[in-house]
Amino acid sequence: MKDKKHLSVSAIENGTVIDHIPAQNLFKVISILGLDRIPNQITFGTNLESQRLGRKAIVKIADKYFEREEINRIAIVAPHAKLNIIRDYEVVEKMLVEVPDHITGIVRCVNPKCITNFENVAPKFEVVDKKNVSLKCHYCEKITDQEHMEYR
Repeated sequence: MKDKKHLSVSAIENGTVIDHIPAQNLFKVISILGLDRIPNQITFGTNLESQRLGRKAIVKIADKYFEREEINRIAIVAPHAKLNIIRDYEVVEKMLVEVPDHITGIVRCVNPKCITNFENVAPKFEVVDKKNVSLKCHYCEKITDQEHMEYR
């Protein structure tokens, strides 16, 4: 008989688990990765207890493995997330996401006068703070913090 205090979410046979997402950023992760538009089985939980974060979220995506550019997207909204790669129900690889030094094409510049907002120019940013994720626009030098980011 199962302990009623410890209910579990079903395991996935193959795919990726994104763990240690700040609870308030769960739907940002889902949106920025386009998970709401893919046919894969997706399980998520939010406001789960975490010693490190207080409250965390988790996403399990069956039969999906992320490319570097997608991992960079995760890092922008969940810079301390961990990815667990699952094959045949076993964790075969664990990795921390890492905020890159430069980001291109993922975030919009918050400056309405920036060239990237009215010309066909991909936004480019230098990461000026990896812990709290702040970005400096390559073109207009406007700094955007995580709270004000708009994703493309």
